[in-house]
Amino acid sequence: KIRDRGAAGDGERIRFSSAILPLWARRTRSLDALLPVLYLRGISTGDFQEALTALLGKDAPNLSPAVISRLTAEWQGEYERWQRRDLSARRYVYVWADGVFLQARMEDHGECMLVLIGATPEGKKELIGFQVCVRESTQSWRELLIDVKQRGLQIAPEIAVGDGALGFWKALDEVFPGTRHQRCWVHKTVNVLDKVPLSV
Repeated sequence: KIRDRGAAGDGERIRFSSAILPLWARRTRSLDALLPVLYLRGISTGDFQEALTALLGKDAPNLSPAVISRLTAEWQGEYERWQRRDLSARRYVYVWADGVFLQARMEDHGECMLVLIGATPEGKKELIGFQVCVRESTQSWRELLIDVKQRGLQIAPEIAVGDGALGFWKALDEVFPGTRHQRCWVHKTVNVLDKVPLSV
């Protein structure tokens, strides 16, 4: 690559072309997807190089702790911009709501992530919003629903699908009172099967 900057002995320039990365790319897309996963799994900034070497071989990119710190700051910025995006042009016919319990980065206690997924009139699914909280309370769901409404989601969804947790339904009636309730059949089936003997 250094020889690409100057001319060879005969005056002809040698063009550098990476066999791994496409032209003008600094990292592959698969690596961009891998780095946040490693971070969320609890890999410390100083251990990234060792982890990447184990996964990608001895020629893995050299990512110093400073580079990882810069990347995590970029991810935080992307997340904050996404959380503030305008929803006034969006309409969702259906929404699915669920609380997912996580234990990312090896915390002592798991956190609950409230997730809202919507289906547009064209049938396309989109992540509307999510919020990290301690549990699936009415107050936590209310905060998430009010947030998406304040960012422009004024047309209430036709139907909301959720599990048996009562906090979501109470908050939904306060924020989008016209939205109909539908119990999630996947959750309901799992709850029933949990009580059925394994022999049947």
